[in-house]
Amino acid sequence: MLLKTNGDIPIDSIKINFDTEGLWILNIALAIIMFGVALSIKIDDFKLLIKKPKILLVGVFSQFFLLPALTFVAILIIKPHPSFALGMMMIAACPGGNISNFFSKMAKGNSALSVSLTAFATVICLLMTPLNLQFYSGLYEPTNEIIKTVQLDPIELFKLVLLILGIPIVLGMLLNHYFEEISRKIEVLLKPFSIIIFLTLIMIAFYDNIDVFLNYIHLVAGLVIFHNIGAYFIGFYTAKIFGLEKRDRKTICIETGIQNGGLGLLLIFQFFDGLGGMALLAAFWSIWDMFSGMVLAAFWGRKSININS
Repeated sequence: MLLKTNGDIPIDSIKINFDTEGLWILNIALAIIMFGVALSIKIDDFKLLIKKPKILLVGVFSQFFLLPALTFVAILIIKPHPSFALGMMMIAACPGGNISNFFSKMAKGNSALSVSLTAFATVICLLMTPLNLQFYSGLYEPTNEIIKTVQLDPIELFKLVLLILGIPIVLGMLLNHYFEEISRKIEVLLKPFSIIIFLTLIMIAFYDNIDVFLNYIHLVAGLVIFHNIGAYFIGFYTAKIFGLEKRDRKTICIETGIQNGGLGLLLIFQFFDGLGGMALLAAFWSIWDMFSGMVLAAFWGRKSININS
């Protein structure tokens, strides 16, 4: 069964080739990406959420409360290997991925809402990512044992998230606010460049670890696909239950389903010494959710598709 793992395989002895230099490159790449995202964020984006607080509350509830909570429930039922379970908790605790805005526009969703939610989610993740990871990992004994051995410091985790997400976003928003024309010119160059950097890093990491992926990817493929599709369902049907219009449903679905696997992978190498099961799951998530997001956005982007029902 795809959701079960082979107990005979030493999961945490799996080593993904990712040295200190690679970690710094990923740090810088993520900071550049978030700076690029912030160049399109305006104060008015937050005003939009204040004017429509229901949309904001539904989006935050779906991404930062329901997704981590239902991920935890799924772990209790499936009982995956502890480091896979912790990897799922890590992914669920991360904010939305930086490409969610692109997919939302492609899907004919509410682009303004997508940018606004990404902006707000990135700010509150400074608190919610460490909090959710610490809380749910502590509730499940197998993952709690791992947390004890690595001595995860929530303050250090907060500092790292602040460094690679918070500071670039503040700088990007300030540049956009005070020097809008310069900001637009930089954004035109930086957005495609940052995505190319991110994709290149993934391709290099995949090439450097081709044997690991070929030999072990089947252990996490089912979990990641199940988790990702579940996240889409959580986002879409939460928005539907709360009576949001179809454009907003698409956006909240994508914001919930596209998680920042790159951030998760970075935190895993920074605080868990690249723990085999966690790193493998987060690495495959980073690849898979770009594929699934592209397919979903293309499907919804077709004019003939009706999702009112």
